Amino acid sequence: MGSKRLLFGCLIIGIFSLLAIAAPLVSPYDPSSIDQAGLLMPPSARHLLGTDGLGRDLLSRIIYGARISLSIGLIAVGISVAIGLVFGAVSGFYGGLIDSLIMRFVDIMLCFPTFYLILAVTAILGPSIFNIMIIIGLTSWMGTARLIRAEILSLKEREFIQAERAIGASSSRIILRHLIPNAIGPVMVNATLGIAGAILVESGLSFLGLGVQPPTPSWGNILIESKSTLGVAWWITVFPGAAILTTILGFNFIAEGLKKKIG
Repeated sequence: MGSKRLLFGCLIIGIFSLLAIAAPLVSPYDPSSIDQAGLLMPPSARHLLGTDGLGRDLLSRIIYGARISLSIGLIAVGISVAIGLVFGAVSGFYGGLIDSLIMRFVDIMLCFPTFYLILAVTAILGPSIFNIMIIIGLTSWMGTARLIRAEILSLKEREFIQAERAIGASSSRIILRHLIPNAIGPVMVNATLGIAGAILVESGLSFLGLGVQPPTPSWGNILIESKSTLGVAWWITVFPGAAILTTILGFNFIAEGLKKKIG
């Protein structure tokens, strides 16, 4: 069952990734092209997913939006995993006062509601793709740190680590060559779920006007217009929402599949 979920999740994410990479080739229209004669057109042969309030092709905007949303998810999680690995590995390996200080800092960070912290920092620094990647990454590493710490606390007492200590291996060698590679499995599962979470955060920020700014399309800011057109243009809500939902499900299936294989 785990292999089927993993395969199905990889298929979903693979399709969206290919569409994002090949966006200029597969998009039927320029995502920013305005057509005053085609405002709020329903799905048809001319526009498969309809158009928005400015006459822009919704399918093209969703395809190009996949580039932004997936990139933000991957880079933000890459940042958070890198930070979490450093803090968690140092905390678990050295223990004592260092462990206590790092874990108390993690506890303090976890006391802040993450989404509201991101909102506050975004409001201060200003909305941009770069800022969103950095902010999400800097506010979502705590789970990875706790996870890698727990794994390393278990691993560092194993015989192969004691053997490395006996031959005089340095702490950095033990951490980088032995502990982190053996503890990375659960982190991969957590990171996969983190990508899904980062995409949801980006969508929420963009929907509130604090994320990716128009005319650059992202799934979140495509949904902004749906607030005023839901009664007359259901497709502007349904199709971007379906893209977000399907992508989140894809990453969740991958995480479930990886968890079954690792566990």
